[in-house]
Amino acid sequence: MKIEMGESLFYSWLRHVKDCQIVQNNWRPSSQWTLLHSEEVESLWHEVDAAFQEKFGYEVFKKTTSLSQLLQQTECDAIGISIQDGAAQYYTVDVAFHEAGLNYGTREETVTKVVVKCIRTAFCLYGYIGVRKAEIVFASPKINPSVLADITPCIELLNRMLRDKGFDYSVRVLCNDEFNTLVMQPILIASEGVADTAELFMRAYQLFSMFGEEKTRRREVWKTFPSTASARENALPDSYNELKIGKLAQTVLRDILENESLSEEELRWLQTAQYSKQMFDLQYPLLVSEETEFDSVRYYAKPLFIRGKQYYMCSQWFETSANNDRPYLLKWIEKHLRG
Repeated sequence: MKIEMGESLFYSWLRHVKDCQIVQNNWRPSSQWTLLHSEEVESLWHEVDAAFQEKFGYEVFKKTTSLSQLLQQTECDAIGISIQDGAAQYYTVDVAFHEAGLNYGTREETVTKVVVKCIRTAFCLYGYIGVRKAEIVFASPKINPSVLADITPCIELLNRMLRDKGFDYSVRVLCNDEFNTLVMQPILIASEGVADTAELFMRAYQLFSMFGEEKTRRREVWKTFPSTASARENALPDSYNELKIGKLAQTVLRDILENESLSEEELRWLQTAQYSKQMFDLQYPLLVSEETEFDSVRYYAKPLFIRGKQYYMCSQWFETSANNDRPYLLKWIEKHLRG
């Protein structure tokens, strides 16, 4: 079976950055599936076609004559489902790697190819699964500025039309610098400890890391801040925005605790419920010593070591509207990375 490195990269990105418990490469709809909401999907298809012809002069769907033909042409390079407390978040990714820059022919053909990949995916998510909320990603490490300038307003129009129809789809293009900061760097952060031989990109990166200073460079990624306060809204790297709070705790926070010079006083405070509530909004002490009795359900099974002593870290992190620990964690991380 042919394995594409880009597909392997996003298989790992969905699993370890987006915390998807279910991930599949090369997802395609079956001709035997029942199409839900067929009238609504077909109506939206014609509206999108007309809107792009009117605004940009693009014939997005060209020779496609039927909805079934359009949907059966769909193939997502990766699809993932992250399930938290019974609620599912869907992600889809199409990835293209063209060394000289994204190119499907003429500039118009390249732009319309990106649009049609995204909209077909949206139609399939709603038509076959009934999902109205998802993140739909088109990714490419290199898109030339002139091509990207034409793609951007098309994606904006597509997002606006979907919102107007009541869909909570976020269609976005990850490329160039964002491909590095929002895909590669989060994978770099999350890579330690992954030992699945099926993840070819991750294993290749780990092999490379064995013979270089990559572990040191990974920590430097965590300390990359914008140069001036006026140039940033969030002082921490953009790559943190892709990581869910539990992943931030298990990677960046764990590394700070194990490798930075915490004072004995702060180490004692981190083992108290009051200080942990104040600093992290946690309901339990951030750290417990292996020598104490504690509710193991509330702590990660993997221990961490501080000055040769074994501790366990609290796993009860939340980022909901009613209980959002994320700003507390980010504030603590920033303080300790800045020193």
